[in-house]
Amino acid sequence: TLATNCQVFFCDPHSPWQRGSNENTNGLLRQYFPRSSTDFRSYTQSVLDAVARELNGRPRETLNWKNPAQKLNELLVATAA
Repeated sequence: TLATNCQVFFCDPHSPWQRGSNENTNGLLRQYFPRSSTDFRSYTQSVLDAVARELNGRPRETLNWKNPAQKLNELLVATAA
């Protein structure tokens, strides 16, 4: 938090309404990996990496329509200057 000037928040246990982005991401992941039938041992690392790249490449309204990788880069560049 100090190095990036990015606020960090901790949610109360058993309070999903406090974790909107997390719950949204879980929903996106369930599109690729259904809860009832997913055995992660059957997926290769390259498949998991491809899903991560696709999700990290999606623009997010909460990031002013930047994708997570762009926002992270923006924060890292700002701290290096």
